[in-house]
Amino acid sequence: MAQVIATKWTMKGRVLIACNCDWGCPCNVNALPTKGNCEGGWTWEVEEGAFGDTKLDGLYLSLFGDWPKAIHEGNGVATALIDDRADRAQREALTTLVQGNAGGPWGLFRKTFTTLHGPTSVRYEANFSGELPTVKAGNVLECTTQFIRNPVTSATSHPRIVLPEGLILKDGALLASKRFVVHDGVKYDHSGQYAAFGFFAYTGP
Repeated sequence: MAQVIATKWTMKGRVLIACNCDWGCPCNVNALPTKGNCEGGWTWEVEEGAFGDTKLDGLYLSLFGDWPKAIHEGNGVATALIDDRADRAQREALTTLVQGNAGGPWGLFRKTFTTLHGPTSVRYEANFSGELPTVKAGNVLECTTQFIRNPVTSATSHPRIVLPEGLILKDGALLASKRFVVHDGVKYDHSGQYAAFGFFAYTGP
């Protein structure tokens, strides 16, 4: 029998996270979600990346889920999005990754879904260059962010979280979403809840 050799890949860039939890998200420290369930996900901006010989620089991909309890308890429904600027080879690579077929964080998340819609090819309009990232993906996703504010003085707060064992990122800025809506396969509006932003670096398989 011929041996199947998995495609090597590498990717680094910035990731924007948003969900229905309160600011800070207890899931980051292995506690249960604020409301008992999880509705949220991630958008990755690939600054440098390659899947085999296929370059992925400058492209985006997203994964958003709806889990009835904590993510690790499973039974979730999710939707995947990929950048419509991708050519055929890039589209195939992004699809393989976001569907969880090449490892990485997507491979672990795939085990928690009973249904995965997509990936849907969408036009991304994003700005991940400042402290308050924004992303709009077609008519499917919109996420804008704001600083967390002191409830007494209204002064802006700039908390960070360090996660040495973090799956998505190891260090991130904690923010609040200003607007966070998804409506493709999963549908929700959790504007004003948790958001986070930081650098990621993954390799696989």
